[in-house]
Amino acid sequence: MTLSAERIVLGVSGGIAAYKAPDLVRRLREAGAEVRVVLTQGARAFVGPLTFQAVSHQPVHTDLLDPAAEAGMGHLELARWADRVVIAPATADCLARLAAGLADDLLTTLCLATEAPITVCPAMNHVMWRAAATQDNLATLVQRGIDVIGPEEGSLAEGESGPGRLTEPAEVVRRLIAAPAAPRTAGHAPKSGPLAGRHVLITAGPTREAIDAVRFIANRSSGRMGFALAAAAQASGARVTLIAGPSTEPTPTNVERIDVETALEMHAATLARASASDLFIAAAAVADYRVADPVTHKLKNSREQQTLALVANPDILRDVAALPNGPFTLGFAAETEALEEHARHKLTAKGLDMIAANRVGDGMGFEVADNTLHVLWPDGAVTLGPATKGQIAHDLLTIAGEQLDGAG
Repeated sequence: MTLSAERIVLGVSGGIAAYKAPDLVRRLREAGAEVRVVLTQGARAFVGPLTFQAVSHQPVHTDLLDPAAEAGMGHLELARWADRVVIAPATADCLARLAAGLADDLLTTLCLATEAPITVCPAMNHVMWRAAATQDNLATLVQRGIDVIGPEEGSLAEGESGPGRLTEPAEVVRRLIAAPAAPRTAGHAPKSGPLAGRHVLITAGPTREAIDAVRFIANRSSGRMGFALAAAAQASGARVTLIAGPSTEPTPTNVERIDVETALEMHAATLARASASDLFIAAAAVADYRVADPVTHKLKNSREQQTLALVANPDILRDVAALPNGPFTLGFAAETEALEEHARHKLTAKGLDMIAANRVGDGMGFEVADNTLHVLWPDGAVTLGPATKGQIAHDLLTIAGEQLDGAG
């Protein structure tokens, strides 16, 4: 798949990550898109219009009322021309202005005037990203149907590290190709269904914790249940983001997939997106511990006893459940004994809205096609299955949707 003949307006707002935007233009054009660039005043402080004109082979747009445009209304020309609007980087200020519906510069005005789908690629300091105001603005935009790519965990311009790094241009293009543009009024998911208009965030699969350059600690999770939930949520009308540990399962159609490997990576990716979601489903089998000091070379077999020091990984589910104004949280409990007792304790101890418990071991739970779930919430319970994981996923989401509507 490519972006052949797709007309993309690339908005660039004023952050240091703007230096990556010319590379994004180049990669979009290599994928077949025609690109026209809109620079905010802040963006021009980092990268000049001439650079974008050279890589896009098109005039660069900077002014709201452009005398060279038809009737001086360049924002309407661009709004009607675009098949898709992409903003990269989207700064905290840019997100706030879009959420507020401001229209006092070219970029914000064309976003109000277009019927094309809009994608934002946030980039900012990690403290700004985690700020309640930023997360509230992002949640507002997601609710309006705006897609979000990133940000990523990593080193930031000021020498600090955390979530806030602009997703690399190659990955942005890959994600745009995976989600073909369509009229915003049509959306990327069915208009009807128990989760219509909701944003569902799901974790799936195992994690891997490195011991050395070739060995790691993992578990038997295949990711099938989480991927089945992602497919069922999309079919139920939701916009779905799937954060997947190592898994060979195919990505469901129209589902945004983010690949991670370790528990720390999954924690960062999840917390960066949780506040902007309506429903969080923690189906991943996340390692409780990681090796304290993994080595970068292969450990040699000394035929002597080896001792590994382990440290606790952060609790993704607990941290999401503790977010102020966070999503409805649905956890999973994989148990070998005292299933309901342990699940009920986890439901209460972690402050969850719902939990799905399944028995594992002796050929049950992991690496099998069918499943049985015992679903519990504070004032109710139901057993699903045995049935295929696809059917279980559909039934579980129906219950979660009912409880989510009741909580709202």
